[in-house]
Amino acid sequence: MSLGKVATVELIHELERRFKCSEVTTEKRTIFFGPPGAGKGTQAPRIKDEYCLCHLSTGDMLREAVRSGTDMGKKAKQLMDAGKLVGDDVVAGIVADAIKGPECAKGFILDGFPRTVPQAKILDGLLYQQGVSIDKVINLEIDDDLLIKRVTGRMIHTPSGRTYNTFFSPPRVAGKDDVTGEPLTKRGDDTEEKLKTRLNEFHDKTTPVLRYYSRKVRNIDANDMVDNITNKIHKALE
Repeated sequence: MSLGKVATVELIHELERRFKCSEVTTEKRTIFFGPPGAGKGTQAPRIKDEYCLCHLSTGDMLREAVRSGTDMGKKAKQLMDAGKLVGDDVVAGIVADAIKGPECAKGFILDGFPRTVPQAKILDGLLYQQGVSIDKVINLEIDDDLLIKRVTGRMIHTPSGRTYNTFFSPPRVAGKDDVTGEPLTKRGDDTEEKLKTRLNEFHDKTTPVLRYYSRKVRNIDANDMVDNITNKIHKALE
């Protein structure tokens, strides 16, 4: 991208971020764990900026692959449209490349991976090869019934990533982004039927990951104000 197309304020912000991160001496490698809609995507960017980590959302990376129409994206789309979790073979390669990137030099937040014990073992093997390991697992706990409202009411302004919810944080004008006025969209898998399928798979397949990482897990009540949850995560990571 040409720097001439980047707003000056954004360039200044990026320079300030890089200067700040150059002085950070600690490294943190953590997993944000919890069912779909628990708030991982909201909390991770906040924590990322505080500790100069990279935020690796496998969901975002997979959706980009779907939009791009890659072979992996086509395979992922079939599973996502059916409300199922994407398999290890699709996800592991994405994560392996991402955690080696320079933006992850101070560590990372994994959001959406690992979802099964076999995936966790794959991840531990990848990190072992680099001489590091997972430090903490942040487990966002929330009731399934509340999750259904969170997810089925979710709307997204795709260009900016801003999110809204018809039940809890609606836009000022229905269906429109507060900043640009552009239309909001809903994800294809944000339906109650598909969510229940995803939650069942989550509880059946991914809860054992908590037992696998039991000594590193910190449980966080996610039925709280966003700032309060952020403060709880800060304490858990110290």
